[in-house]
Amino acid sequence: MPDARKWTRKTWPIAAAMIQYPNVLADGSSAQEQSVEQWAETLADVVDAGFTELDPTDSWIRLADLSPERLDSFVNLARDLGLIMPAISTSRRSVIDPEHGDEYLAYSHRVIETAAAIGAGSVSFGLFGPLTEAQKKALWFWTVDGVKNPDDPAVWQKAVQRIRELGRHAEELGIELALEMYEDTYIGSADSAVRFITDVGMANVGINADLGNLVRLHRPVEHWQQMMAKVAPFAKYWHVKNYYRTEDETSRLVVTHPAPLEFGVINYRAAIRMALAHGFNSPFLCEHYGGDGLSVSAANRDYLRRILPRD
Repeated sequence: MPDARKWTRKTWPIAAAMIQYPNVLADGSSAQEQSVEQWAETLADVVDAGFTELDPTDSWIRLADLSPERLDSFVNLARDLGLIMPAISTSRRSVIDPEHGDEYLAYSHRVIETAAAIGAGSVSFGLFGPLTEAQKKALWFWTVDGVKNPDDPAVWQKAVQRIRELGRHAEELGIELALEMYEDTYIGSADSAVRFITDVGMANVGINADLGNLVRLHRPVEHWQQMMAKVAPFAKYWHVKNYYRTEDETSRLVVTHPAPLEFGVINYRAAIRMALAHGFNSPFLCEHYGGDGLSVSAANRDYLRRILPRD
C-alpha cells in the first residue's frame, strides 16, 4: 500500500464494499465455494464501476477461511483485474457473541493474518450481532431493534481484553484495527466508543467512524458533528455512507433513508477535515444500501476525490 504521508485525492485508497453481494446465492450455492471464473464475474462489476481498490467484506467471502491455494487464486485474480485490497472488513462476528465468541475470536486472528498475507494494512471489526428474524423481514433492518451488547461490566472487560489481544497480534504484523460504530454496542455512541478505545489503550486500535450506522436510526441520536468531534482523534479505517434524516419535534417522528454521500445529513467535507486535523491517514470504504449500491458507492468515491487534499 502506498505511503499514507504521500496520499492525495487522486491516490487515497477508496475501496468498494461488497455488501451488495450475498454469501449465499439465489440457487443456494455459496460465494465461498465459487470458481475463480465466477469470482471474476462478480469483481468485473467492481472494475466496471471504476474502482481500483476492493474490500472483500466477509459478508460476501471469508478470505480467512479459504485454503492457501484458493486465497492465492483470489489474490491473483484481483491483481489481474487491477484491484488492490487495502483492508478487510468483518461483519456480525463479534468476539463477545454469547454463542460463537470463541469461534469468532479465532476467526478474527485468521483475518489479521490474512490481511498481512495479502498486503492489507487495515482490518475493521465490530461488536454487533446477527440480524434478527424481524430485521430480516424489514425493508430497512435498522428500523427494527437488534441484538444489544449487555450492560455488564464483566462483558465489557471481556470485549476490551479480546480486542486488545487482537490489537497485539495486529501490531506484530503492522496492521491497524478499526472498531465499527454500530448502535447498541460498546461502540454504539461517540462517548462509549472513545471510552472503549481508551480502555483498550493501543495506538494501532482505533474507531471506524461509521456515523451512518447511527444517523439512520429512527430514534434520537447525537448530532453527527458532535460525534465526529469526539471520535476524530481516534479515527482509522473508515466506512462512509450517508442518510437523509427528518425529525419532527412535535410528533417525535424520525424518518431516514439512504442517501448519496454528498447529499445526506452528514457533511463529509467537514467530517473528513476534522479527522485530517488529527492526522487521519487510513483508507476509506464506500458503502450504500438500496438500489444499485455499487454505482452509488462509485459516485461517493468520486465525491471523496473532489474533497480530499490535493497534495
